[in-house]
Amino acid sequence: MRTPARHMRLITWRSLATAATAALMATLLAPTAAHSAPRESTPVHSYENAIRESVWVDTKLDGDSDGKTDRVAVDIVRPREPAQQGRKIPVIMDASPYYSCCGRGNESQKKTYDANGNVVQMPLFYDNYFVPRGYAFVAVDLAGTNRSDGCVDVGGRSDIQSAKAVVDWLNGRAKGYTSRTGSTKAKAGWTNGKTGMIGKSYDGTIANGVAATGVEGLETIVPIAAISSWYDYYFAKGAPLYDSGPEWLSDYVESPDARARCAAVQQELVEGAPRTGDWTKLWTERDYVKDVRKVDASVFVIHGQQDLNVRPKHFGQWWDALAENGVERKIWISQVGHVDPFDFRRAEWVDTLHRWFDHELLGYDNGIDDEPMADIERAPDQWVTSNVWPPRATDTVKLRPGKGEQAGVGTLGLRTGSGTETFTDDPQQDETDWAAQIDRPTSAKAGFITKPLTRDVRLSGSSKVTVTATPSTSTAHLSAVLVDLGPDTIRDYAAAGEGIATLTDRTCWGPSTTGDSSCYKETEAKTADVDYTVFSRGWADLGNHASDLTGAPLTPGKPYTITLDLHVSDHVVPAGHRLALIVAGTDKDLIDPPSSTPTLTLDLSRTSARVPLVGGTAAFDRATSGSAYVTPDATLDGVAEPRAPHRVPGGSN
Repeated sequence: MRTPARHMRLITWRSLATAATAALMATLLAPTAAHSAPRESTPVHSYENAIRESVWVDTKLDGDSDGKTDRVAVDIVRPREPAQQGRKIPVIMDASPYYSCCGRGNESQKKTYDANGNVVQMPLFYDNYFVPRGYAFVAVDLAGTNRSDGCVDVGGRSDIQSAKAVVDWLNGRAKGYTSRTGSTKAKAGWTNGKTGMIGKSYDGTIANGVAATGVEGLETIVPIAAISSWYDYYFAKGAPLYDSGPEWLSDYVESPDARARCAAVQQELVEGAPRTGDWTKLWTERDYVKDVRKVDASVFVIHGQQDLNVRPKHFGQWWDALAENGVERKIWISQVGHVDPFDFRRAEWVDTLHRWFDHELLGYDNGIDDEPMADIERAPDQWVTSNVWPPRATDTVKLRPGKGEQAGVGTLGLRTGSGTETFTDDPQQDETDWAAQIDRPTSAKAGFITKPLTRDVRLSGSSKVTVTATPSTSTAHLSAVLVDLGPDTIRDYAAAGEGIATLTDRTCWGPSTTGDSSCYKETEAKTADVDYTVFSRGWADLGNHASDLTGAPLTPGKPYTITLDLHVSDHVVPAGHRLALIVAGTDKDLIDPPSSTPTLTLDLSRTSARVPLVGGTAAFDRATSGSAYVTPDATLDGVAEPRAPHRVPGGSN
């Protein structure tokens, strides 16, 4: 389903497709095909002779308070032939803070320029591949980065306006100039204004934010491993995910001259993002989910289920909000960490992205909108599809923990449990330590396990875990993880490549020039043989029990109830495996510890997990109707423990 505005736009777009592309057809199609609409753009334009130019667009903001409105640098590569033929073309745009500080992609490419200041190398393959096919590629330096004025405000008004202003300029609504300080105006008369934004992590986040403004001319976005609400990048219901806030990231990506003039903005970030984890106006401004009703662009989401940088909650809450508002959408869900699809499914990705942009920006009826909504990686390089995601047969099942024969080794089923389980926060342990010792009593966790499954069980969507816990101290952090207990071969998301290994051979994706190669190192799946897989996780500060927005000190000895939001996933627990829920304290290197070391007592009668299970309660009941499990005396092997998380969303893999 689509929103009425989107639906009307698509009807109009399809009805006008032939007329809008008539000139292009006359040029690209043979006479025998002149009466049929094109289904694919082809590389008929010269990349070597493409126009390379730079424009500075006025954002109408004065972020650095120098008395002049900020201009952001816009580097453009576009085919020369369409303008000579009087045809206007669409734009693919990547707005990023990383073009000079950190680099883009698996090989950390940066922009390079010739002596006249025109761009020579554009990072990634987008310009090489799409410019010959009749698209312009536009790379925007966010305010405060590379050659742009202003200051980085980490997803706030300045960041979003940096890119939105360019969409406005492409549609004739904003001012552009041929230099950073001059008065000679530049107009985008070569484009029809139809724009598609793409980017990984920070770049994809900007695409989400610009789409949430409802800006006219933005036809589609392709956010890869992107943030949907910046609070959820730094906190999980009050629990800090990093030891610093957005001011560190701002300082990291800003150009040297921006750092010198943006101290006031840095201070605003410090004051607006207190380490208490309380919600502030700063976070409201950087929450794009709240404005999803304004989204008129289609959305193609790509995210890794094991992304411990931009964690999967981001795409889960964004996807659900898009669905509620009827936005046209498509999704790829992989088993990797923070990795671009160009580096885990390259050929299929380039083909799919090509058809997506052809459909959304050129109006080609190529059938991509009739294909399954979701592609899901079930095992390394093994993909399945889902016509609708999550599947229509998905229903929420409430699972209950129960007492077992050993302390801290309990059961997980449909019946309400009784009694208590106790654990003590150990900031030196993490989810891999807990899962490895799931069948043994240990002091740092409480584990609850199903019988071995007699049938596959598929969880698809977001889970929630509600716990009632009594702390021994005035501060406490909680973690909850879902674990698939059983042998498997998975992508090694904890390794340096986060599920991929980079090879030496290269493949090429479009023509190259002396300064801009289209050839990139191949990759392959980096795998690990494991005895268990943690496939969903979530955290909270127990002090946020009464409010998602603010926390408060706890009273030792008093029970508190809180719900943890677990990350979205699509995972099949195979027959013969077991499903486990673990509740513990600090998840080392994934959340920061509290100021004390609490012991927590769980009231099992008031603790439960609500999981999205395909087939609902009946499917779970059938899958757990077998015999009981005999607990082995063994330590289970998994991936390596989580590495200290990134504080930078997406400079490179």
